[in-house]
Amino acid sequence: MRKFLIKTLSALLTAQRRDLAATWARMVEHGPGKVQFWFIALVIGIGAGFAALGFRLGIERLQAMLYRTSDIAHLHTHAGTLPWYWVLMLPVLGGLAVGIILNWFTPDGRVRSVADVIKGAALREGRVERRAGLGSALASFITLSTGGSSGREGPVVHLAAVISSWVSRRINADGITGRDLLGCAVAGAVSASFNAPIAGAIFALEVVLRHFAVHAFAPIAIASVAGTVINRIEFGGVTEFSLPVQGGVAFYVELPAFLVLGLISGVVAVVLMRAIFLADELGDRVQTAARLPRVLRPALAGLVLGILAVGFPHIIGVGYETTSAALTGNLLLHEAIVFAMLKVVAVAITMAGRMGGGVFSPSLMLGALTGLAFGIVATAILPDVSGTATLYALAGMGAVAAAVLGAPISTTLIVFELTGDWQTGLAVMAAVSLSSALASRLVERSFFLTQLENRGVHLAAGPQAYLLSTVRVAAVMRKLGAKGAASEESLWALVEDGIYIDGNATLDVAMAIFEQTGTNVIAVVTIAGEDAPPELWGALHHVDALKAFNRALAATAAEEHS
Repeated sequence: MRKFLIKTLSALLTAQRRDLAATWARMVEHGPGKVQFWFIALVIGIGAGFAALGFRLGIERLQAMLYRTSDIAHLHTHAGTLPWYWVLMLPVLGGLAVGIILNWFTPDGRVRSVADVIKGAALREGRVERRAGLGSALASFITLSTGGSSGREGPVVHLAAVISSWVSRRINADGITGRDLLGCAVAGAVSASFNAPIAGAIFALEVVLRHFAVHAFAPIAIASVAGTVINRIEFGGVTEFSLPVQGGVAFYVELPAFLVLGLISGVVAVVLMRAIFLADELGDRVQTAARLPRVLRPALAGLVLGILAVGFPHIIGVGYETTSAALTGNLLLHEAIVFAMLKVVAVAITMAGRMGGGVFSPSLMLGALTGLAFGIVATAILPDVSGTATLYALAGMGAVAAAVLGAPISTTLIVFELTGDWQTGLAVMAAVSLSSALASRLVERSFFLTQLENRGVHLAAGPQAYLLSTVRVAAVMRKLGAKGAASEESLWALVEDGIYIDGNATLDVAMAIFEQTGTNVIAVVTIAGEDAPPELWGALHHVDALKAFNRALAATAAEEHS
């Protein structure tokens, strides 16, 4: 009897394994069904949530150990009591470790972050680099733990994208499925990092996928909720910041002040973004002029940060203690102004030093300080018709962050979820609307899209600007001897006239040649080497390139409106 039961159980397990293997094979070949996809979205949301939670807790543990404190919430205050040489050396040692890691894990020594996730969604079917992504997460982890002045959302978002990319490759996901899974990972990571399920889902749609397709919303919402549950298991349902009781907004009298704050916040956001880009250019020049090894660039930046931190420890890390002080009105006017200026400098140095981290948390801190400074002045000028200065700090926090991220909707929501204050929505929305409108005219819509634009990746203008770069010439050309293809003799004549293109190039290069030469046909070749003659592949016809572009536009429109 016992042998019979064992034999029966073994047969059932074998059959179950075969069914699972067959199901997996069908999913890899044909893609997951709706129920399977939602289950995968849930798993990715949980995985991204644990990654974000582990990243946050790990930073707190390492910070507590290195800065010798058990109260991370008051890290800045405690850092001011430490020996000056310890505060100075920590960022240097951290920068040295970051340089070694990035030199090993990345080909260019650059940390991957949200901009690379946006690029992966648009151009790489929802995939991002795995090795460089893991190295960037580790580098950012060390940076934030040792005094770097940046945020944790950038590396967390990219780390989550690495998880979804691994899954997409395992199931051989197509572009739409890969992008949706990427959105799920981002939503789960943001929600788990900030305990903000609504904003996490909207952030993934608004910033990363850059559309609000209905088919993507349900799985992304599932992943976002999963990430939030992971956060609340550890931290409970508490908000990130605790605010004092706010006074009401005298709508018709005080609301114009928030519009003015929005314009000022937009200018502050642009100053932060341009400071980062200018500092990065300066860092390149210094590195070239001094012949500084790439591995030492983060250490040099750490040295400058350490010097600043000796006198102003408020620049260390994500800056939540200073942000909380601004939101509760526990700073004086000159303190708010000085801390804001120093934060811009510190973030620019961190980013220019290729140390890693994100810009969201710094923009929250900078916005809160800007809003508080404005609020102190405004309430002093018109005390009888003004609310509290802390209300302006809350509005400024949302306004600067929205302008930097290029995400007015998700930023407005995340400010509400971080603070739990839903009663001042009009003030926040008024400031966010004008700051976003102004900043988007002065940069390429956001910090991330401007980063990509500076690298030659043109996503800010929309699909019509980048879709051509996603289609290879070889996929569209007519091979030699194919029906309707140009003759071999005429193609060699084009080669002699310099009208040819490599088959591995993309259509954006080809369309530029069509425009410059006025021809309707380009010879497609492959170049074996500098001294070797080109090998003729076929012909690229202008009409075929236009048809491919039209198909790509139609597919993108169908995805975004499905």
